[in-house]
Amino acid sequence: MPLQRRIPKRGFNNLFGKEYAIINLKDIMRIEGIDIISPDVLLEKGIIKKVKDGLKVLGGGEITRPVTIKANAFSSEASTKIAAAGGRAEVI
Repeated sequence: MPLQRRIPKRGFNNLFGKEYAIINLKDIMRIEGIDIISPDVLLEKGIIKKVKDGLKVLGGGEITRPVTIKANAFSSEASTKIAAAGGRAEVI
């Protein structure tokens, strides 16, 4: 019997799935003095290690100041919290 039939398969790997670098709003609030936050800024500050297929912002934590965040995807909770604080969520 061939080797590929003898070895068990584990799980499912989607070849077309996207793996995002994930960041919460509480991590964005740690950055002081910058009003436009993009993946390049987060890489420079060391908050994310690698931008995989893009950046996704999640709604964990609170945001108190108006900032413009540029990312590839936003959760619905993150979008509403950013808009409530007076900021903008821009999709790149």
